[in-house]
Amino acid sequence: MKAILFEKYGPPEVLELREIEKPIPKDDEVLIKVRAASINSWDWELLRGKPFVNRLLFGLLKPKKINILGCDIAGRVESVGSNVKQLQPGDDVFGDISQGSWGGFAEYLCARENVLVIKPPSMTFEEAAALPQAGLLALQALRYKGEIRKGQKVLINGAGGGSGTFAVQIAKYFGAEVTGVDSTEKLDLLRSIGADRVIDYTQEDFTENGQRYDLILDVVTYRSIFDYKRSLSPKGIYVMLGGGSWARIFQTLFLGPLISMTGSKKMGILMHKPNIKDLNFMIELFEAGKVKSIIDKRYPFSETVEAFRYFGEGHFKGKVVITVEHNDKT
Repeated sequence: MKAILFEKYGPPEVLELREIEKPIPKDDEVLIKVRAASINSWDWELLRGKPFVNRLLFGLLKPKKINILGCDIAGRVESVGSNVKQLQPGDDVFGDISQGSWGGFAEYLCARENVLVIKPPSMTFEEAAALPQAGLLALQALRYKGEIRKGQKVLINGAGGGSGTFAVQIAKYFGAEVTGVDSTEKLDLLRSIGADRVIDYTQEDFTENGQRYDLILDVVTYRSIFDYKRSLSPKGIYVMLGGGSWARIFQTLFLGPLISMTGSKKMGILMHKPNIKDLNFMIELFEAGKVKSIIDKRYPFSETVEAFRYFGEGHFKGKVVITVEHNDKT
């Protein structure tokens, strides 16, 4: 089978298309014929080996635990291990396989059945691959320290990316008043998916305009935690779910709990938590027409390097998806 491998950290050009052995599922795993996989920030950070914490987790000088990126996948079950009970060959599935060995940018992969859900017929493989990590980060951030409530004022900083576009839609489903912050070219998209107000960060600093929000979701993380605190309502909540600066991440990691304990405002970081119950809830929203996967570009498997290059430029709207074609067309 063909797979996209990387044996050293660096730019997209270190990715190589190679022929490798087709994997064999363990007793609790299924073999999946991959149809689509999406790029997440985690893929990009691990590829570059930045921030340095990724090297501590996956290999100091070169990647050792993972040599095929991709954790949000969709495909068809081809075979199952002897202990698999819920899935069978022919099932269309998708999920977040980041708790395993990754491997989404390949023609086939093995994954535990307990991280996968059945893909509904109304959802394409590309839409399914775009959903797991970005969708759940958005949902869990909106439920951080309690369920989002109707009428709350929610600001999403970095609303035009993968998690951001899901967050706008989910917040509107719960009846919130949503403000989306992003670059000029993404504002029309934010309006089209339900944002009540949009802010062009190149023209306006939302932390200086005097507005207060009940909940701030921060996907890009470039400002001081004290700037965000100033923009919160008296009992407001700030949650970081993405990182543009490790200095800001560490600031929130250490000062967030202190601020939360000494005042009425709550500030913290959302840790990535794959969750089948939440994923099934997202399926319900999708089938009800309340959310949709926003896909900026689809790249064929052979153009994975170009897909990562485009992702790294940071101008994508929603998700970047890689599609995998198979010669048998089944």
